[in-house]
Amino acid sequence: MKKTPRYATEAALCADFITWVKAEAGKRWRGIETPSWTPYAETADWDILLVGADGTQIGIQAKLRFNMKVLDQSIPDDFRAWSDTGPDYRAILIPECDATATKICGALGLMVFAPERGGWGPVGFAPGLSMEHSTGWHYWSPKRRCELPEFVPDVAAGCSAPLQLTKWKVKALRVLAALEIAGHVTRKDLKSIGIDPRPWTGSTGWLVPGEKPGEFVRGPGLDFDRQHPDVYAQVLVQECAKHEEQLGLKCQAELQQLSIGGAA
Repeated sequence: MKKTPRYATEAALCADFITWVKAEAGKRWRGIETPSWTPYAETADWDILLVGADGTQIGIQAKLRFNMKVLDQSIPDDFRAWSDTGPDYRAILIPECDATATKICGALGLMVFAPERGGWGPVGFAPGLSMEHSTGWHYWSPKRRCELPEFVPDVAAGCSAPLQLTKWKVKALRVLAALEIAGHVTRKDLKSIGIDPRPWTGSTGWLVPGEKPGEFVRGPGLDFDRQHPDVYAQVLVQECAKHEEQLGLKCQAELQQLSIGGAA
């Protein structure tokens, strides 16, 4: 009888792994506490980029089977790239691991994560996330670590056509926040955020003309907040705070002007 695969999709494998990473934080084994790792999904061309409290990074590529493709995705394009930008450690995530995968990955400087299920409870993975307990971690000594987005991405990892939280996408969320706060935006507002107004006010349908000349309101094609609801909520809080601060400074200036006028 053909064995039923444990995972039907890479996204499901990544979801279980991320759940395990979060659950392991703070647990003690052999007297050592497991450090906390923040999973950044679909970041810097990695399915998952784990980031430690001290900035240490583990780049992870996931596949439903061990093959050349996952190895190709996990190592630099040429022998000089080790000294450029990348994570401190590199790893692959597969549903099943054997001695062959461990041997090949070890020779290439890659760690192998794979599930291990006990008699009860959720899926666990090996090796553990406390590096003191595991051999085989190879430090890649990058000149620069992977650049991280301003917010932890609220996207699924391992999807075939993944959503990504890029710098541009964060700016787009700031435009949406400005729309929600003021009800409209202008080309000047878009430029101040670092967004080119031309595609936004053109055929994309993202913005449409408002009641007053030069003002634009939300169009039917604007859905970045629905793609990233958690991050948008954080952006909106930031922009509301900025707006309130600007209003406060404006009120202070007006009051000062009034006091000067009254004294005169």
